Amino acid sequence: MGRRTLRRIDPRIDLRGYLHVLEQFAVPYDMTSLFDHLAPLEIEVGSGKGLFLDTAAAQFPGHNYLGIEMARRYARYTAARLARGQRSNARILEGDAEQLFEQFLESDQVHAVHVYFPDPWWKKRHHKRRVMNDRFLRNVQRVLAPAGRLHFWTDVQDYYERTVERIAAATSLQGPEQVRERPVTHDLDYRTHFERRTRLQKLPVYRAEFVAPGMGPPRD
Repeated sequence: MGRRTLRRIDPRIDLRGYLHVLEQFAVPYDMTSLFDHLAPLEIEVGSGKGLFLDTAAAQFPGHNYLGIEMARRYARYTAARLARGQRSNARILEGDAEQLFEQFLESDQVHAVHVYFPDPWWKKRHHKRRVMNDRFLRNVQRVLAPAGRLHFWTDVQDYYERTVERIAAATSLQGPEQVRERPVTHDLDYRTHFERRTRLQKLPVYRAEFVAPGMGPPRD
């Protein structure tokens, strides 16, 4: 499913503090400094319109949420959404997720990584462009704190199955733990806009969680 046209951003909304550009940072750079307070850090890869960042930040104010999005127009849209909601514990980066994980994030730093409906790159010759590749997955394990979690959802069964196999071969993350589909209570009671579109079309979503080795703090 392709991306749809975005609504115009109100020019009166101040995006400063919410929107950052990865390539403007020097390496190394402490991403936790983007937030007002230190807190468990969760990262979403490919934030799209920002529904997950916005709702998660509101639901769990004791955690910090950092999204990264390649498309500038979507990063700006997400920043406007966070600004309207005054989400002091959520930020969006415009940039490449693989670069973020490879160069900027320290080991054992991240409480959870969220990858929801990544681009499937349908053609076989393009599969190498998929973000859930061996190098990225090894970096996910490196940055996860003990007992930290990787959340992976997709509407493409082949991508799901290949990724589960890759995680088993390239990392020592434990799983997959199956995630049940929960009922929704209102029109935007979904993890992402892609989940909403998929479920409204009565198509399956393949969900799994993986856990980093080690003992971490009690799960929220």
